[in-house]
Amino acid sequence: MTEHAQSTSRHQSGYTLVELVTVLIIIAILAVVVFPRLIATDSFSSYSLRDEFIAELRKTQLLALNNVDRCYRVVVTPSHYQQQTFGVNCSGNVIRQEPVQTLPRRTHLEFSGSDRFFIQFDHDGRANLACNGNCIDVIAEETLTIAIASEGYIYAN
Repeated sequence: MTEHAQSTSRHQSGYTLVELVTVLIIIAILAVVVFPRLIATDSFSSYSLRDEFIAELRKTQLLALNNVDRCYRVVVTPSHYQQQTFGVNCSGNVIRQEPVQTLPRRTHLEFSGSDRFFIQFDHDGRANLACNGNCIDVIAEETLTIAIASEGYIYAN
């Protein structure tokens, strides 16, 4: 073998920097695209449900603050929750119902151990629930808490 042929075969035994960088980029792209699909969809359901329900409560609270001629309520059952609108004193027939928000499988909301309750807000934004602080448990793969302050502030705890 000639000297030139021996030196060429010696340099061909490894990968170039470009090849290594290309492989790392491909692995990174696969990690970003494929890995999230391998994680179970239920892994984020507690946080998602908590944030979604807080948003629904805050929306209902804002409606109550801005519409003194109506009463707004969020009704919770084991399978769903729904916003309802009543007349001034929150009695009688429902004037309007928003679409039902179905709870994901194996999740539910609880207030004082019950998964059937309703929350309505007065015209000052205060909830009718007899609690100050941790009020609602969001139960899925883990339990998270929604707190409602006595003056109406709603937050994740």
